[in-house]
Amino acid sequence: MADGGSMDEWWRAGDSVWREDAASSTRFVLEAVQGVPRIDWELARGRLTDVAQLVGAALPATCAHAAIFPQGFAFCPECGAPVHAAAPAPETAWWGPATGSLPPGAAPLPRHVPHGLPQTALPLGEALEGREPEPFVGRADLRMPAPPNSLCVFAAADFGFAAQRLIALAYTRNVVQYWDPPGNRWHVFTADDGSADLHFAISAYAWLPPADAARRGEFGLVPTAQGLFRLILNPLAESWRTEPVFQARLAASPGAVGRRMACPFVAPEGVRLWTAGADGADPEVLDIVSPDPAVPVPASGWSRPFSYDGRLHWLHDEGQLLWRPGQPARWLPWPFPWMPRLQFGGPVRSRDGRLWLIGNDGAGYSFRALGDEAGLGTPQVEQIDGARLGFGTLLFRRGHQVKDDPWSDEDVEDQARGDALVLPLLEAVSATRGQPSGLVLRFPGFTGRAEAALAGEVLPRTFVEWIGRHNVILDEIARLKNPGECVPFVCDGSLWLHHPSWNEIRGWRLEGLA
Repeated sequence: MADGGSMDEWWRAGDSVWREDAASSTRFVLEAVQGVPRIDWELARGRLTDVAQLVGAALPATCAHAAIFPQGFAFCPECGAPVHAAAPAPETAWWGPATGSLPPGAAPLPRHVPHGLPQTALPLGEALEGREPEPFVGRADLRMPAPPNSLCVFAAADFGFAAQRLIALAYTRNVVQYWDPPGNRWHVFTADDGSADLHFAISAYAWLPPADAARRGEFGLVPTAQGLFRLILNPLAESWRTEPVFQARLAASPGAVGRRMACPFVAPEGVRLWTAGADGADPEVLDIVSPDPAVPVPASGWSRPFSYDGRLHWLHDEGQLLWRPGQPARWLPWPFPWMPRLQFGGPVRSRDGRLWLIGNDGAGYSFRALGDEAGLGTPQVEQIDGARLGFGTLLFRRGHQVKDDPWSDEDVEDQARGDALVLPLLEAVSATRGQPSGLVLRFPGFTGRAEAALAGEVLPRTFVEWIGRHNVILDEIARLKNPGECVPFVCDGSLWLHHPSWNEIRGWRLEGLA
């Protein structure tokens, strides 16, 4: 609808307001969008296709009377030539390993698996297993330039706009990076005045996706050196801002279980647990109960939290922190001399539904049961004859997959694979598959200790593999170091793999992925 009364024409289209200025190089100027605090048109007109997709606007097909048209336009008002809507078809959102419930648009994990591990309910196997199986070695279908600040986490969602976009959050550098698909380039957003510093390196990084009633541009709840903040993105001004939720010196990343979120923080009297509803309401500070007050709760060095069976877990080289809503938080140190091997992947699940963690007591490896029984009396321990890498139910002993309980004998399908090491990166959870499948890295001919492979030793050859009904070698990588820093994610109908040392992100198309 056009408004008169001035030399310019004003158009209200959907949830946005446009000004028609015949002297403008684009003719139509986006003035306001509901839920967006400001628009920087000088920046936006340099990426008009991207902006048109974000707000659901239209682009010219044949005429040159305008570079962009408000949403709802089917024809150019000057010449009547048809225009086309720019917004692409919706895609499934990717939030990475997250505790609690995923927001709409994502593929929710079933309740019977731990939330917060590198797992996905997307049917990746059906999309990848049609490729030529091993021993054929494939190559990446796509390549995307790595973000300028390469140590980062990724989220792909629409964030309340009309098109999905990929965000790379460089949490060690206080940088928000935005991928512009039409422009094929990364944009580094600037912080609005008064925004918190996003730097967080005290423990492993994890954030909480936005709650169900998310506002436009909301990325989620992120940990910072100053506390927990909501991060709000504004791609129409290439900026971001924060809103405080809980300001304190954090000891670990936040987690969520049910409708409650929680985060350990450092108080003058020691580490305490802050908890609140998913919207930040009804906050509470809890003391942490310990069977041995002489062993303090660590103030740093925690792993990424996970939730399982209605309880949140944080793991540390010194012990575990457990909390179930409505109950006290508990700190349970590991019994000396047993120490976990958190770098091997994470907790694994036995056939009876319990979680186990691998560790070493100096004499050998073993799995120790996680939960309230650990540290109270004698927890169940299962001895094993060597390192096992993985999480959930995707577990490997050297090059062989373990398909029963975590301490069971590995399934030997090829004797030659014993001279290899396999590191799982992403498990695909499916109710229709009897055996675990997922994305792994295979290091052929590696006979050293697993700890050495994960601690910076140069790995001459690495295969990127999909393990499933049919095993597919997706790519080969030369001279990889620190393989645990590889980050898989799904965006734009493709599976991607990023490593901070690479100049490009490798991608494989997921044909038929909904």
